[in-house]
Amino acid sequence: MRFRLISPITPCLLLILAIFTSSGAIARETQHESVLLHAARVFDGYNIRTNTSVLVINGRVARIDTRESLESSNVKVIDLGDSTILPGFIELHAHLSFQNIPADTVLKHGVTTIRDVGGPIHKPYGGDGALRVLTSGPIITAPNGYPIPMLGDTNVATSVSTEEEARSTVRDLIRGGAVVIKVALEPGGEAGAPWSSSHGHDSNHGHHDPAAAEHVDARHPHPHAHDSSHAQHTWPLLSETIVRAIVDEAHKNNRQVTAHIAEVKGAQIAIDAGIDEWAHMPCNVIPESLLKQAVAQNVKIVGTLDTLSKCSGIAANARSWAALGGELLYGAEVAHPDIPRGIDAQELMYMMQMAKLDVMDVLRAATSKAGRHLSLPLLGTLQKDAPADIIAVRGDPAHNLKILEYPDLVMSGGEIVVNNFKNPHVSP
Repeated sequence: MRFRLISPITPCLLLILAIFTSSGAIARETQHESVLLHAARVFDGYNIRTNTSVLVINGRVARIDTRESLESSNVKVIDLGDSTILPGFIELHAHLSFQNIPADTVLKHGVTTIRDVGGPIHKPYGGDGALRVLTSGPIITAPNGYPIPMLGDTNVATSVSTEEEARSTVRDLIRGGAVVIKVALEPGGEAGAPWSSSHGHDSNHGHHDPAAAEHVDARHPHPHAHDSSHAQHTWPLLSETIVRAIVDEAHKNNRQVTAHIAEVKGAQIAIDAGIDEWAHMPCNVIPESLLKQAVAQNVKIVGTLDTLSKCSGIAANARSWAALGGELLYGAEVAHPDIPRGIDAQELMYMMQMAKLDVMDVLRAATSKAGRHLSLPLLGTLQKDAPADIIAVRGDPAHNLKILEYPDLVMSGGEIVVNNFKNPHVSP
């Protein structure tokens, strides 16, 4: 891959930091109460630690150390007892703006940062008592390409027909505040996909057993799984040359490109054009040879496995991707009608079940790995100088991921948003 957003100091990062540390934000930070949090366990974004406490000063993690070494700190102390402190989750695939989902609802349910991929363009904002929101702006697509036939092109998608139009659109999105560029490579018709005309959302979503699809061999897709559904309708795709122009222009401006991909043709275009990220695990089975190429190019995939759990190829793709060493990141497509408006424990469980990841892997995928992917390496961690985006749950999520959906403490930039701990062990 010619370009990777791995350095913590890039123009994109400087833009985000400038927004989050504006004079108004600094003024608010000085009013924040310094807090020392004690709990039985702390997940710092990398590992579970015991006998560890977190000191928050001026909206940031000032220190994370043993309880004994921090007890003399002259700050407000909150003892959370048999609970677990974690970084707030980072949702890499959301559609809050388009679906008008209340940001406060998402924040109160444990997601402290979202990347809105397909909606109105705006500068990054939040992170100081409010949900931190980053955006891609509208999806770049072919004329009348997905998602225009379904959702129109107002704030959701924008079409391009030439390489110059594509480059100009990328520059306009970046000027508007886009931290990533999103393209659609979606011909439509994949069996089980939410955007398929034959798919209906029913109350059983989230209870689908992906094991039923485990027999599918990624090297030999079912001959009718794609072709029969494709006969129903086909949306036009961006050409490889236009996608190459989008990628080149984005990379020149220190931005990555993510692509909505669901089947083989879109995956091939993405690989050949140098796309950085797939916004979904593909719905149809992708041949192992293509997945190997994507892994070799250091492509990342945002799972959305829960949203796409009815797709015939989702389990096989996830299994093959992980076995090949591909990196799977957390994203549940918040705003989808069947997805919790906050942390989605089912997504984490599918990552473990389909991709055979362990519990630490999936927690990292939603915190520290996601922060690094955004070129904000302190985000999603509890280490010195990290934003104090913190949640806490009663008990141990390593033994019960479902409790993550109902955090009893939520902090955004050091400001307490939720505190359900009716705990007498609070001292000034």
